[in-house]
Amino acid sequence: MTLSVLLVEDDEHIRQALGLALDDEGFTVTDAVSGEDALDLLKTTTFDVVLLDLMLPGVDGLEVCRALRAQGDLPIIIVTARTDASDVIAGLEAGADDYVTKPLMASVLAARIRALLRRSGRQDEVLRVGELEIQPQTSTVLRAGAEVHLTRTEFRLLVELASADGRVVSREQLLQRVWGYDYFGDTRLLDVHIRRLRRKVEADPDDPELVVTVRGVGYRVDL
Repeated sequence: MTLSVLLVEDDEHIRQALGLALDDEGFTVTDAVSGEDALDLLKTTTFDVVLLDLMLPGVDGLEVCRALRAQGDLPIIIVTARTDASDVIAGLEAGADDYVTKPLMASVLAARIRALLRRSGRQDEVLRVGELEIQPQTSTVLRAGAEVHLTRTEFRLLVELASADGRVVSREQLLQRVWGYDYFGDTRLLDVHIRRLRRKVEADPDDPELVVTVRGVGYRVDL
């Protein structure tokens, strides 16, 4: 099945070059030159993933990201020339699943897209962590019977931790299993997603009891 990509990029040269390269990688690419154009397109068209520049005219990338995340779990990858930690974290906190920095190789970006969309975890076994009931087959999480709305990435992260049956999962293992890519020690991506996950599943995210940090190693869930 051909994957459909919405590329939100105001630079014409980058947009054309990246669009052609992704087309060669087997994706169907639709362009948007501004945040407003992207939001309008998404009202009428379904995409598998959004590639989103942060520096856009009018409505900027962070606002677009927040708007999309408020509407559902559509996968979002930030594509940006900004490399400062604060910019990266701001994009992830706004709801992005992943980020890549310019300049970039289309083959690497294609691998990141496919890894983001790949389902992981046990597909037929209901997992339980405290009050949480995790149903991988339907990508559903219930807390005391009420549904908890997670993004696809947050769900995969929770499944990986719950599947470990209380054992510690290293940060490197989580990056590889959830994102499927070697991040060369850059764990900001994981840190932000753990914070986002805790806000949704913990009674007190500042004092987590389910998703526990094992200092210097990784994370585990308290069964």
